[in-house]
Amino acid sequence: MTDYEYFLQQAKKFHFTGWNDDELRKCVDMLPSLSRQELVALYRSKWVNERSALKQSIFNILFKEKVGKREERIKNLNIDKLIAEFQDKQSGNVSLIRKEMRERYKAGRDKQKIAIAFNNATKSDQGWLKWQMRKERYGNSGNNNSQWKKKS
Repeated sequence: MTDYEYFLQQAKKFHFTGWNDDELRKCVDMLPSLSRQELVALYRSKWVNERSALKQSIFNILFKEKVGKREERIKNLNIDKLIAEFQDKQSGNVSLIRKEMRERYKAGRDKQKIAIAFNNATKSDQGWLKWQMRKERYGNSGNNNSQWKKKS
């Protein structure tokens, strides 16, 4: 039995019951030895769940050089290009760009431009920005109500 056949057999077996941790680890360790064609077949297989860590591992092996290059390209973009791509919802990089912009905001780089972009974005981006501004103003404690408590 080849690695591919073994993997497919295990995927069928655990499709309905959920993966055994040891078996999942063994199958993930097998992935690099499979051919690209076998990896694509497994990725498209109905036996590999859409939201599983296994599917993500297959994807990472198939596109490892492209995934790294995309993240590096986003880190090297200047803020104006980053915001333009963030506003283009069809770019496919919005979540990575959001993460990079949040890191830059926390580091104190281009805060004004990022704040404007987040204010014009989704409710969750606006909420994140509001929370960051509140933390800057009142400190980093989660619930800073100590000033309102009665002293005894």
